[in-house]
Formats: sequence, structure tokens, C-alpha cells
Amino acid sequence: MSTHHLFATRASRMKASEIRELLKLLDQPGIISFAGGIPDPALFPAEGFANAFQVALGVDQQAQSLQYSVSEGYVPLREWIAEHMRQIGVECDIDNVLITSGSQQALDYLGKLYLSPGDTALVGWPTYLGALAAFNAYEPRFDRISINGNRGAAEYRSGAGEGAVKFAYLSPDFANPTGETADLRGREALLDLAEELDCAIIEDGAYQALRYEGEAIPPILSLELARKGSIESCRTIYCGSFSKTLSPGLRVGWVVAAKPIISQLVLMKQAADLHSATINQMAVYQVARASFDTHIPMLRNVYGARRDAMLAALEEYLPKEVQWTKPEGGMFVWITLPSGMDGADLLSRALETVKVAFVPGQAFFPDETGANTIRLSFSNSDEDTIREGIRRLGEVLRR
Repeated sequence: MSTHHLFATRASRMKASEIRELLKLLDQPGIISFAGGIPDPALFPAEGFANAFQVALGVDQQAQSLQYSVSEGYVPLREWIAEHMRQIGVECDIDNVLITSGSQQALDYLGKLYLSPGDTALVGWPTYLGALAAFNAYEPRFDRISINGNRGAAEYRSGAGEGAVKFAYLSPDFANPTGETADLRGREALLDLAEELDCAIIEDGAYQALRYEGEAIPPILSLELARKGSIESCRTIYCGSFSKTLSPGLRVGWVVAAKPIISQLVLMKQAADLHSATINQMAVYQVARASFDTHIPMLRNVYGARRDAMLAALEEYLPKEVQWTKPEGGMFVWITLPSGMDGADLLSRALETVKVAFVPGQAFFPDETGANTIRLSFSNSDEDTIREGIRRLGEVLRR
């Protein structure tokens, strides 16, 4: 007996993650994978976490680490995050900080908080697949954000129909999947547009710390603070994560926003999972306090060299008809194939003939265009492996 007919209408919009499904195929021996946007586990501060968990499970700490906790999150970790945000230009206190189970949970909560069926979410074209999945459950329509384009507020309102434009979502630094960065002019223009539309901005800062060249650009929330003087007057919501810097498996992220927004998100967390795992928060705090400032430069050196290796190999081995982005940081290079080529077909051939994996780009587009694009990740392969994998990919493309 099936109960499918009882499902809410939103269930029909939920799809399996193409990346999560693809990762299941990568256990074959000999595969060179540029698919998952994942950090290299060899670079995790494992010894630091081993010590941190040992401390958290000690006699003095176990009553707290193994017990229920407050929904807002572990206070010392929130204090550390508030100080970290101040260092990147965002003046806030711990009441502006909520700990989430990864920034993915934050995106789900924000979709739930802002979107009614038929409302509009402005997103990149392409954009982060996880954001599409999180927002899609709340039955919005998607429109293309164009921060350096010529679309005005009136055009966005007209496109929204009977719904409202509720927020613009973007990852301004080294975006997933393109690796591109929104320049200062574009960030300022987005703030102007949000004011005209009276909508929120969701700033996904997952890769903000991973810059390998060029000058850092202030976060959008920092720019808005400079305009308004207080975070309590800001419409920008900053989502951060330790997944790309310390550990993805511990699922510790955060939101920084005006206190009324944080209060609403806390209510959602109380209804969803009460609080993120206390012992994980305590361990992340200990490691971040002890080594974040030395760990990040090491990651930048390693990942920066891998990015350089990929860009050099692309230049050497790919046909001239293929184009790609040149990211200043992050984990991704975005490839545009000649018109008429299909990234999914290319993946099938590459897995079968040369054992190279990547992510077809179509899944990153809300309207399922972009079939002639693919995403490559350089973070989890050493430089020799990157060079060999791109050489093999070039073979398939030339065929």
C-alpha cells in the first residue's frame, strides 16, 4: 500500500543530488575524480581534533559535551565566530550568531523562513546545487540575478507575478560551481537592488577564507554595515562554515544576521533538531582557537598550487574551443564546452574510457540549461594526479 498521494506538494520538487549520486560511482579502482567539491582529508587538523575530543570527554567537560544544550549554540564558539567576523569587517556580538549543522541547514532554514509558494528567489545562473535543493522544497520560482547587468527592480518585480522577490542568494567569493568572484561594484549594486526590491540578501561565505591571489573584497554584510552603521539595520544574512577549512564531517556552520532574524531561525532549530551536536561545537572551538590562523595559510598554499596545476594542464591539454574560468580561490574551475556538446555524455565516456570523473553542469541551472558545461574540483587531488586527469580528459574531448 502506498501513501504517496498523501505527500505535500513540495515533495514533487525534491530531487536527488546529482553530486551525491555521482560520488557512489567513484569507488571503482583507478578513478581520477574532479567531482566532489570536498577538502583533502590529509589536510584535516586530525591531531588537534583528537586532543579536543579527549578534552571534551574528560571528567570536567563530559557533563556539558554529552548533554542537551541551548539552540543558539556553544557560547565560546559563538564568541570566537563573532571575533572572526569582526576581523573580516562585520561588527557583531554573540546574539547575532547562530550555530547550524553545516551551512546547508542554514540555507534550508532561510528558505523556510522567507519563501511562500510562488515567491521569487534570485540566484546565479548557474548556482550552488545545494541551495537550489534547499530552496526548491518551499515551492518558489527562480529568477536570474544579474548584479553587473542592466536589469532593474521593476523588471524583477514584473517577473515575480503575484508573488514577491524575497531574497537574492549568492556566494560572492569563488562561487560553487563557477569559481567566480563578485567584484566590489557588483556587491554594491546588489545592495542597491535589494533596497529597491525590499528583499533580503543571503551571502554564502563558504569559501571566503580560501583566497590564493588578489586583494580580498569586503563581504557584502560588511559593505552594508558601512552604509547603515549597525547590523540590526542590515538585510544581509551571512552564512559561514567550517566544512571547507577544518572539517566537513562535524557539520558545524553558522549564521550572522540582525537579532530578529536570528531569533526566528532559533525557533526553527528548536523545532528541527533542538541544537547542533554540543561535543562537535566544543571540538571545533578548541581547534579553531588553537590553530585556525596557522591552518588557513597552509590550506591556501596547498590548494593554490593545485589550482595552478589545473589551470596549466587545461591550457596544455584541452582543445582551443573549450573555455574555462580562472578562479582566484575556492575549489572549482568551470568549463564551457563547444555548443552542442553534452557534459553528461562526456562524463559517461570519460568514466568508461579514461576513468576520469567530474560533475555535468546542467544540474546547477534552475531551468536545466547549460548542458555544455562541467565543473572540475581541484581540492582533493595532488598536482601530478591533476595533470594526468586533465591529460586524459583532453584525450576524450579531442576524440
